[in-house]
Amino acid sequence: MSDNLLQVDHLRASFFTHVGEVQAVRDVSFSLKKGEILGLVGESGSGKSVTCMSVMKLLSHPGRITGGAVHFRGRDLVPLGEREMQQVRGNEISMVFQDPMTSLNPVYTVGSQMVEVIRQHRPLDRRQAKEAAIKMLSLVGIPSPEERFHNYPHEFSGGMRQRALIAMALSCDPGLLIADEPTTALDVTIQAQVLELIGEVRERLGTSIILITHDLGVIAESCERVIVMYGGMIMEQAPVEKIFFDPRNPYTLGLLQSVPDPTKETRERLQPIPGSPPDLLNPPRGCPFSGRCRFAMHICEQRLPPLYEVEEGHQSRCWLLDEAAPRVPEIRKEGAKG
Repeated sequence: MSDNLLQVDHLRASFFTHVGEVQAVRDVSFSLKKGEILGLVGESGSGKSVTCMSVMKLLSHPGRITGGAVHFRGRDLVPLGEREMQQVRGNEISMVFQDPMTSLNPVYTVGSQMVEVIRQHRPLDRRQAKEAAIKMLSLVGIPSPEERFHNYPHEFSGGMRQRALIAMALSCDPGLLIADEPTTALDVTIQAQVLELIGEVRERLGTSIILITHDLGVIAESCERVIVMYGGMIMEQAPVEKIFFDPRNPYTLGLLQSVPDPTKETRERLQPIPGSPPDLLNPPRGCPFSGRCRFAMHICEQRLPPLYEVEEGHQSRCWLLDEAAPRVPEIRKEGAKG
């Protein structure tokens, strides 16, 4: 029996606008084990959030899933109707959205919003739901949870609002927590506290976590496995140490070279990735990164490369890994299989 909690197979999602179809997610496949923390990293517009919104079936008009399957605990979520998905969201799969201020309703207390979520999915009366909410606020480290239960969102700091959202998301003991940029707009100290909290949640509750971010530092600190996305596609996926110390994709290499390395003794100029992301109204025929890649070959513009198996658990989408490709020391190493 598979130990995968989530299995996404050939997922596609598009936004049908007045100027055409924006292919935001293009043939994405990955799995998530029970108790695992998986990172999704890439530039803005790479398809990270849309992939997870598709898993939750939260794409609103004009967006919709156009193909593929999303198996959660063995059940495909794609064919489910809205009423069935309402029983999944918040109960089996929860999501912490990017902006904690706009995710909480400013005219209701934090406690009343938590009680509403708990009673939606659990057979508790209001008093029992209040006790469960206070217990969860305490679990995520909010001081004086009995008093804070009655506070409004504007009475919480940014870090406390993020903790409250995590508490709300965990209040029904979901198997999967999706955190979309959970450290955005928080100072470095609070970021560290939130990431530590996410790790504690996994340790205490055994919750599987998908962490969406553009920050490689967050990935390094929190995740066990990483998926690098670009142009709505998976470019590389591997254990976190392989991504940082043995990247096999030019886009991954570009991301790493565009951030400072505090371990180096000498100062080096950062190398930004030139150009702009592809237009997903008219996606390129070949590799989506070919227009910005310094190693691009003619075939890169003509044909989409497959995901080559570098080694078990490490895949990369790049023609340089093909046996017939020229040797590029930064990327080409022995062992890749088509």
